[in-house]
Amino acid sequence: MNAPRTLLVKIFGKDRPGVTASLFDVLAGHTVEVVDVEQTVTRGRLTLCVLITTPTDEGRLRAGVHRWADGERLEAEILSGVGDNRPRGEGRSHVTVLGHPLEPDAFAGIAHRIANAGANIDRIFRLAKYPVTAIELQVSGVETDKLRLELAIEAAERGVDVAVQPSGLRRRAKRLIVMDVDSTLIQGEVIELLAEHAGCLDEVAEVTSAAMRGELDFAESLRARVALLAGLDENAIDRVREQVVLTRGARTLVRTLKRLGYKVGIVSGGFTQVTDALVDKLGLDYSAANTLEVVDGKLTGRVVGEIVDRAGKARLLRGFAADAGVPLTATVAIGDGANDLDMLNAAGLGVAFNAKPVVREAADTAVNVPFLDTVLFLLGVTRDEIEAADAADA
Repeated sequence: MNAPRTLLVKIFGKDRPGVTASLFDVLAGHTVEVVDVEQTVTRGRLTLCVLITTPTDEGRLRAGVHRWADGERLEAEILSGVGDNRPRGEGRSHVTVLGHPLEPDAFAGIAHRIANAGANIDRIFRLAKYPVTAIELQVSGVETDKLRLELAIEAAERGVDVAVQPSGLRRRAKRLIVMDVDSTLIQGEVIELLAEHAGCLDEVAEVTSAAMRGELDFAESLRARVALLAGLDENAIDRVREQVVLTRGARTLVRTLKRLGYKVGIVSGGFTQVTDALVDKLGLDYSAANTLEVVDGKLTGRVVGEIVDRAGKARLLRGFAADAGVPLTATVAIGDGANDLDMLNAAGLGVAFNAKPVVREAADTAVNVPFLDTVLFLLGVTRDEIEAADAADA
């Protein structure tokens, strides 16, 4: 079957209410079918494209559209063609670009990489203008893994974050998100706050840093650090709990995900004496962490029970998913340290958040801005949608 001839009607100019309806009133006077419509408004300037089948009175339609455009003080362009839009190529991906700020040379580099990989940008739109500029590109023509590798190189060179995910229903089907706590959900490391009260901050911080880089076994490093806290008064935990500061955007992330029907959990190499309070504060669904042993009001320098380590975090993610009835492909994991790697790799989408190099290189995508709610943009949620929901519940 031969594809029908088509006309692409393109309208440009100052936007105002009623322009789209008025154009379609003109088109309704002819025997045509609407094949496709796209419209964008940028800083009050309209671009409206309507793809229609070619009528028998093509000349009259063209004259009518131009006459209408002149009367509306708009510009019109009408192009002939055959069939629908050029079909998108195989290998379709969502590319999310985060910049703080986003500069032209960075975006140019990304666009060049996409073209050089043999892919095409089919659509571009803005997800957010703050706290970062977030732009989404729909790309086709190259496999997601290849595109991710190419753009990771460009992102590192340009100092922007670029997330590449396969298109399709799986992106919209995410239903469980599990986060690390220290230096992810909250700022800083709880064990270092405790060490400061115990007078051994430098020793603990050095071991923590090496463990997060993957240079030490996490369980072994945790036991060594906790041993340095032996004899610390239990009241220090209360003071540390008050010192804990949520990462910027954490409340917005959790609040928005809960509105979308997500289950939200945390897994921490830290301590239940702090994470339990976060569960209550944020209304979390799942939580797992280590527990400091306390005897006679003093820390013993030991933890109680099995340690939540690298393998344990992945196991807990699977357990949370099973309990929620969610397949692993519909999960998101966020973390910053080497002990998060198994969890990030097990999830449908693993996000390295301001992470160590070893984690950034292994995760599906990396975010290097200090705003946890930017993860929402990776899921296709826009800033306007977040604000509208907040306003509705205000």
